[in-house]
Amino acid sequence: MEKSRQPIVTVLGHVDHGKTTLLDVIRKTSVAKKETGGITQGIGASMITTKEGKKITFIDTPGHAAFAQMRSRGAKLADIAILVVAADDGVKPQTKEAIDYIKKAEIPFIVAITKIDISSASIESVKGQIETEGILFEGRGGDTPLVLLSSKENKGINELLEMILLVSEVNEIKADEKADLEAVVIETNKDARGSLVSVVVRNGTLSVRDEISTDETGCRIKGLFDKEGKPMKKIFPGEPGLILGFKELPLIGSQVRLATGSKTIKEEKRMGAKPFLVKEEQLPAVFKAESAGALEALLLNLPADAIAVSSGVGPINESDVFFAKSAGAAYIFGFEVKTALSVKKLADTEGVKIETFDIIYKLLERLEELIKEGQSVILGKAEIVDSFPFNNKKVAGCKVISGKISMKDTAVLMRKDSELGKARVVSLRKEKSTIQEAKEGEEFGVILSPQLDFEKGDMLVSVKQ
Repeated sequence: MEKSRQPIVTVLGHVDHGKTTLLDVIRKTSVAKKETGGITQGIGASMITTKEGKKITFIDTPGHAAFAQMRSRGAKLADIAILVVAADDGVKPQTKEAIDYIKKAEIPFIVAITKIDISSASIESVKGQIETEGILFEGRGGDTPLVLLSSKENKGINELLEMILLVSEVNEIKADEKADLEAVVIETNKDARGSLVSVVVRNGTLSVRDEISTDETGCRIKGLFDKEGKPMKKIFPGEPGLILGFKELPLIGSQVRLATGSKTIKEEKRMGAKPFLVKEEQLPAVFKAESAGALEALLLNLPADAIAVSSGVGPINESDVFFAKSAGAAYIFGFEVKTALSVKKLADTEGVKIETFDIIYKLLERLEELIKEGQSVILGKAEIVDSFPFNNKKVAGCKVISGKISMKDTAVLMRKDSELGKARVVSLRKEKSTIQEAKEGEEFGVILSPQLDFEKGDMLVSVKQ
């Protein structure tokens, strides 16, 4: 009972090449103006109806490098891809990445050169750059359609929609409403209603009160909603929608299917506290984000020394503060989330700092900054060559290998690659004289407080913290 269905189209390309602005014009919305920093930081789906009454579902994907996984899923889900390249900027890193996704997904695609109205536009040059990536256009030895666009002047929009429908017809995109359900999770988040899961149905039909499951969790559908939040009774093939009913959020990219017979629906927590061991130079923290996709992008791009002791979707709450306190994490970082005043007051009381960001790379830059501030700067290294008693204390006879060792320095005792302890330099002597510092090549005696159990051959590393 298959019949033609509306195509699912993903829009891919480099950041700031006009993907969301293009969709704004098509949907007659103003999403780009609302986005913080002008960057799409989530994956969304919307459906439009052309003047001829034909429907198309669009998936918008982020351009920032941190959201590579989300872009990849967008390509795998779609029937058709639109590769957006700005006429004034040409092929960039995410352009090449998008081409790779499209090729791996083996889906037909259309190249849209945007911003042709800009004075610095160089259409022929951009065509050449794209062809260098192995894409050949219709009329130039290949079969890839090309559309020239100006979202600002509304040029080429109708041509693009017509081309999408033509490519859909040529590729015979079909579905069966009565077939086994084939739907994909494209995003998850939470609001006052509870957990909301955004899906696109490729085949079959989703209905209110259906029992559904993914590999991780499942639910009975309490409600279905369109992009504007209006209730829906069913989601048909090719259509996007929001599912209300999940207690635990499924993984993005999960396949949604109808739960049949006595099939057990698993409900297990994906994110949260796990056993961990944090080194001194590392930054342990709790991370919260508005949606699972945003959280995934954040966690995948954390600096090497930033440790997520816990992570989750939704506002920062009191439990996050108490967990951070118990885990020894001084920070909670939020991405596109809110924090109640009562939670902020609790965090102040517990000595936990909360920092929130609306732009992902600003958050990542802050992490790098804190890690750099927390790292020890090595001032000098000395080898312990002897030890002897003095006034009921143990003196380390040392030779400076590099840098210098100074009074009141913090000294780290190292044995091979293992750190045995830290102490303060409370006495430095060279022969019988008290000195303030010992330089490279010099031999000296040092008393540490507290006393450390050092041996001949150990190293003392003086650090600034």
